[in-house]
Amino acid sequence: MFPKPLPKLAPNTYAYETQPMVKPTGFREYDARWLYEREINLMGVQALGLGLATLLDELGVAKAIVVGHDYRAYSAAIKNALTVGLMAGGAKVSDIGLAITPMAYFAQFALDLPAVAMVTASHNDNGWTGVKMGAARPVTFGPEEMARLRDIVLAGAFRSAAGGAYEFVADFPARYLAALTARPAWTRKLKVVAACGNGAAGAFAPQLLSALGAQVVPLDCELDFTFPRYNPNPEDLEMLHAMAEAATANGADVALGFDGDGDRCGVVDNEGVEIFADKIGVMLARDLAKLHPNPTFVVDVKSTGLFAADPELKRLGVKVDYWKTGHSHIKRRVRDLAALAGFEKSGHFFFNAPIGRGYDDGFVTAIAVLDMLDRNPGKSMADLYRELPRTWGSPTMSPHCPDEAKYAVADKVTARFQAMRGRGEPLGGHAIRDVVTVNGARVTVDDGTWGLVRASSNKPELVVVVESPVSEARMREMFAAVDGVLRENPEVGAYNQTI
Repeated sequence: MFPKPLPKLAPNTYAYETQPMVKPTGFREYDARWLYEREINLMGVQALGLGLATLLDELGVAKAIVVGHDYRAYSAAIKNALTVGLMAGGAKVSDIGLAITPMAYFAQFALDLPAVAMVTASHNDNGWTGVKMGAARPVTFGPEEMARLRDIVLAGAFRSAAGGAYEFVADFPARYLAALTARPAWTRKLKVVAACGNGAAGAFAPQLLSALGAQVVPLDCELDFTFPRYNPNPEDLEMLHAMAEAATANGADVALGFDGDGDRCGVVDNEGVEIFADKIGVMLARDLAKLHPNPTFVVDVKSTGLFAADPELKRLGVKVDYWKTGHSHIKRRVRDLAALAGFEKSGHFFFNAPIGRGYDDGFVTAIAVLDMLDRNPGKSMADLYRELPRTWGSPTMSPHCPDEAKYAVADKVTARFQAMRGRGEPLGGHAIRDVVTVNGARVTVDDGTWGLVRASSNKPELVVVVESPVSEARMREMFAAVDGVLRENPEVGAYNQTI
């Protein structure tokens, strides 16, 4: 019997080498994230693989699974340990090697495999590892599956089985790129900055965009698992600033930035303006609604209020559904509502047929953005952005909060906003109009300015976003008011970035 995992072990000890370690908080709402060596060891990853094979049995899903890994110093070792565990549980493993996450999702279709386990820490800093998993393409695990996986692994309730097997799928990235490029090239000559933050997308993005007819300016596309300039996260201002500098210096039509595992895309326009992904979503919704009448779009609660307020979207008969933040939540909602697409402020975009297969793919998002430019030959990216009604929004800001405390803090903040509304107490000098609690608390006041607080699903942090349709000053006032409520909780620490 494989040993039952322990929550903590001291490195460089006999026990660390002979017992699995798995910290319980690594099982998150829709994927898994741990600090490698401090919160999980290689035997712990084996336990995860064995637990995943056991869960596939419970779900009645054939134990045939694709695995891949992102570009970090330890990701291949993590994947190999996961593979050993899967095989011990009787799974047949197809390994696509170094990949971006959308390649693994694509492989479920191309190789006709029911399950996926992509080893990636996504946009998390170096030191983190994790796994994105699914067993019902195109969706990935949600809270129910993740909770059951956690219970199996932590209890050591594994089912070992014979029949495990391994195959390496050679040259799979070429197959993925061929599928994305089997379409007409753009008629408009486009100069594009491809920013990859030295992550895995750098191995593939320039080749993809060049094959589609773009003139590519590579930015940090050399693979380097130390991420020497900045973490590959197009939601972070540091990466966006670098993209803006490259766009203006090279006279590019647009800069496109991809996160560490390539399932997200960020955008900077030709004038160096950093356009947050929710505004890109509004622009794409306008563009796509002209081609697909009366579409439905799903957006996350972090996203701009323009999805509901934009007169052009209303004129085009667009229906918008605000839903829980998180790639698994939005993917499922897009599927369940048969929506044309789903948009997250983080840059996870989900396109259903005929554009995509329903999962998040930063490369498909990039193609959609460039298709929009191609369909508007007389307009620049900046022109299209200026056509949107003006709002003032913050980047996503994340104050530190321990995993063990963050959900309780988010609940307390939600209750506080609800109590303020019930008493008629103003927030930042304005009456509270409503508090939406589908995912944390999104509190809106009488002039339409709003602020969101929720627990991060993948790091020991809270998430804060504010926006105002009135002015930058009102946006900053809302941030100060929301932060004031947060500071009533001593567990809340410093922000990773602020306005």
